[in-house]
Amino acid sequence: MASVRQLLRAADALSGDSPRRDAEILLCHCLDKPRSWLYTWPEAEVGQAGADNYRQLLARRAEGVPIAYLTGRREFWSLQLQVNEHTLIPRPETETLVEWALELELTADAQVLDLGTGSGAIALALASEREQWQVTAVDNSLEALAIAAANAGRIGLGRVSFVESNWFSALGGRRFHLLLSNPPYVDAGDDHLQQGDLRFEPRGALVAADGGLADLSRLVAEAPGYLMPGGWLLLEHGLEQGAQVRQLLQTQGFQAIATRRDMADRERITGGCWHAQ
Repeated sequence: MASVRQLLRAADALSGDSPRRDAEILLCHCLDKPRSWLYTWPEAEVGQAGADNYRQLLARRAEGVPIAYLTGRREFWSLQLQVNEHTLIPRPETETLVEWALELELTADAQVLDLGTGSGAIALALASEREQWQVTAVDNSLEALAIAAANAGRIGLGRVSFVESNWFSALGGRRFHLLLSNPPYVDAGDDHLQQGDLRFEPRGALVAADGGLADLSRLVAEAPGYLMPGGWLLLEHGLEQGAQVRQLLQTQGFQAIATRRDMADRERITGGCWHAQ
């Protein structure tokens, strides 16, 4: 049998920015213990099953598999979300989108639509903060919707509605006070797709045609048909796409167009308000 200290030494075989942290997270996952336990009991012996599971996960991490997929969870907006290879891994920069949405002066029982919900991160974050908002989340992946619905049930946010839909296709004539999305916006030739976690995430949730702008353009073009007067559209995009998304919104007739920067001071979210012409 091996001790906690001995098992964590295997982190030396990992690359990346935080190999020790990765090893600690994986060992905690296998032992169902908090990280503080590792520091308190470094000489504790680990059972054979737990040690074997840890070594298997460590080997997959060495191949580059994201920590979130190995543990099956990721925190977003203080919510513990289940994730897998059918969903994008929620990232801190997307919290900028949630923050902006919560700042809007919407009616107390606003109708809100999360387009391309994936794990449900955006929809569930909003529902956790605004109990009266009527939140609907759509995705064209049944596998992703199953994960999102499971997250909603486990967190206790069963009032969020999940619908299989290719963007707006299954929504009929419904209109909303707020539309928001983290759509695919990466160009197919982007070198980042061959690096880090992106190598393992669902390509259909990352890549868009027309230099990464195809889905952003479609959402801007179709949004007026699903927005109430005075409703908002907020879109996450690539760090070099802000000007293009602002132009799309302006051409479509949106007002109060603005771009928010993420925690790394990069243009990340662009939105506008729709007033019927």
